[in-house]
Amino acid sequence: MTCVPQLYLSFGIAVALFCAGFGPISEANAQTFGSIYTSTAPKACRVTSAGNGVDDSTIRVCPGKAGLIVLVSEDDLRETVSVGRSRAAAAKEPAAQAWFGPFSSTTERVEWRMQGGKPFAIIQRWHIADNSDESKDGRPIAKPLLVVTRLPPGQVCHVAYIDAAANSNANEIARKAADEVARDFKCGKDEVKIIGDSGRAVELAMRR
Repeated sequence: MTCVPQLYLSFGIAVALFCAGFGPISEANAQTFGSIYTSTAPKACRVTSAGNGVDDSTIRVCPGKAGLIVLVSEDDLRETVSVGRSRAAAAKEPAAQAWFGPFSSTTERVEWRMQGGKPFAIIQRWHIADNSDESKDGRPIAKPLLVVTRLPPGQVCHVAYIDAAANSNANEIARKAADEVARDFKCGKDEVKIIGDSGRAVELAMRR
């Protein structure tokens, strides 16, 4: 937007004042944030054994966005999720080693946060088993957690945890965290941020 004041028109004066206060709108500012979704359901992925002979140990390589794949590894009833240009690349990222202490699993929908057609973070809902809260049949009741993970360029790692039960607007909080925190987050140096009200899911997630 190029601002040319036209002092003989009230509209022109308003435009001039607007431009003086805020400056021209840059291309970067004009690129709005948005979300698109992919699936990690087994039918949408290439599923293989983890190779250690354990029945519940599997690896799913799932199509992502912008040439990225999503690597979901399950072992001992715990999952990890990483992203990369290939299975090998994703397996080397910090996110591939980001286990939770309790049993855990993810839902099958991945939300990709985008700007200018480029993904910079993913958001996923996790279920963290709570062994101190059992159902009538003796099974641990899972607690919902949203996990924000940063994407390349740079390393892939967990950035923020949002307790989905403790925050009625958890999805909005997670998107805001992705938009504002993910790209500048330094994996291995910065601590994962707990955003919003904390609850049982966050407490369980922080156990190692």
